Amino acid sequence: MAKILNATFVKDLPFEEEPKGNILPVWRYSKNPVIGRNPNKVIARAYNSAFVYENGEYIGVFRGEMYNGLPTLFVGRSKDGLHFELETERIHFVSEDGQPIPDTLWSYDPRVVKIEDTFYVIWADLWDEVTIAIAKTKDFKTFVKLPYGFLPNIRNGSLFPRKINGKYYMLTRPSDNASTHFGTIFISDSYDLKYWGNHHLLLKPSVNWWSGVKVGAGPIPIETDEGWLVIIHGVCYNCNNIVYSAGLMLLDRDDPTKVLAVCNNYILTPEEVYETTGFTPNVVFPTCVIPGENGKLAIYYGASDTTTCLAFTTVDKLLSYLKANPAKF
Repeated sequence: MAKILNATFVKDLPFEEEPKGNILPVWRYSKNPVIGRNPNKVIARAYNSAFVYENGEYIGVFRGEMYNGLPTLFVGRSKDGLHFELETERIHFVSEDGQPIPDTLWSYDPRVVKIEDTFYVIWADLWDEVTIAIAKTKDFKTFVKLPYGFLPNIRNGSLFPRKINGKYYMLTRPSDNASTHFGTIFISDSYDLKYWGNHHLLLKPSVNWWSGVKVGAGPIPIETDEGWLVIIHGVCYNCNNIVYSAGLMLLDRDDPTKVLAVCNNYILTPEEVYETTGFTPNVVFPTCVIPGENGKLAIYYGASDTTTCLAFTTVDKLLSYLKANPAKF
């Protein structure tokens, strides 16, 4: 049995048992979505968000598309991982010396991770063009924004949950200033979260249809005794649209610049009405994983750029599926 390492396990994780006849290693929550349209008076759509479990509650940062159509970041909370309350005041950042930083026009697709005693938020931010921003907080009240460490255009930052050989590691996807028609996964390292280098190409789009246009990192990597398990997204074109699905990649624990395996198949693809219909149809976009006991995993994902949904699996099922369906890379 594979083990998840260096993680906080939620005892009462929201979880449903795998339904009979299920084919893929991931299955959906029967009452999706967990955050529907118009969750409060400021936010019209909340999706592609991330949180952690801390002190008896789920707390994190949510992409909130406001009624003017612009996306920005809001704090949200839940007691059970199923019912969420989102704040109506957007997050305002301060500099390292405590001075207010002007709000950017838009911010989106955050990831959240706890490293030692600090929570880090990583998101796509407007700095002339899109780039990765990082902020830190102790209490989800004061958010200290670090200097930009990456030039535009780049997005989909996913920070590893601990230092490896004394360095931080980040997965990224170079992009352009639009709905990028290309995308590969890179990894970079840093000693201080400000200056990033040693960039390595990890994964290109594959010959498989589901990830043939672009690939990108999803939630924070999961450390297991077999390596870093990374849920990724892959994009393909159909006759009149693009389709976002989710897949898997495994990296070496001691040297995450080494790819050990990539899954040939997707693990989740748009099928349900809430995934095929919405602001951007045919999108599943995982950005958060919460581990429970006995290897259980709750995967939160954005559906059609409209709602937040939930799916379930176990670390054993993901690794077994990955091994049974290896891709060439």
